Amino acid sequence: MSTTPTYPRPNLEPKWFWDLDYEKIDWQASYKTVIARIIERGGNLQLEELIRFYGEERIINALKNEIAFLPDYAIEAACRYFPVTKQEMLCYKRKQSRPAHWL
Repeated sequence: MSTTPTYPRPNLEPKWFWDLDYEKIDWQASYKTVIARIIERGGNLQLEELIRFYGEERIINALKNEIAFLPDYAIEAACRYFPVTKQEMLCYKRKQSRPAHWL
């Protein structure tokens, strides 16, 4: 007898979560990690799957209010793909409030 998850999972390959036990990921509780990982490393197909699974509104809210770090290239990618500006994103605001040291 096979067991089915109590909630659906996104159609994302385990390779995106190489550092986690894929079968034990709580997709709802770990949504910020999942969203950040796919924005940082995934392509358009994976971004479409994020939207299908979490909904664009939840993703945009996470970008604006919850995801504290994304590298610059991922911030740019998020702005190209979602209707959000970098100035609205928590990770960008945090980066601006912590200027890097210059040499």
